[in-house]
Amino acid sequence: MTILNDIKWMKQALKQAKNAEKIGEVPVGAVIVYQNELVACGYNKQQKKALSISHAEIIAIINASKKRKSSNLSGCVMYVTLEPCLMCIGALINSRIKKLVYAAKNYFYEIPLDSFFSCEINIKSGILKEESIDLLENFFRNLRRINYYESK
Repeated sequence: MTILNDIKWMKQALKQAKNAEKIGEVPVGAVIVYQNELVACGYNKQQKKALSISHAEIIAIINASKKRKSSNLSGCVMYVTLEPCLMCIGALINSRIKKLVYAAKNYFYEIPLDSFFSCEINIKSGILKEESIDLLENFFRNLRRINYYESK
């Protein structure tokens, strides 16, 4: 895949992240692609579903598995706006996704992805990083402002 394809699909993941933001969720979005065709997408729904495992990546994997009628997503590529957490890394490994492309580093967890994936998954980072960071920073800035005024 070329850089233009990576940008195209990361833009789709950013649209998913904006869907999360619209419903008050942390703006993280994911899409799964197979042979340059969209298979599935997802965005954070932890608060909406009151379920801590409702991360964008997990939802996208569930949707892709349903669509493909298989838990084996080998040959697929996941694009996600934020580096996956440990739970999502496990789901990526178990679903056999071959490549992960993420926009922004997740400094909250600071997980050395290479130590988990070894040679199983090809990892690429930094695609539309600034857009993803801006979305996250604006969300948390607004959240703090709302919480500050609610406490007065």
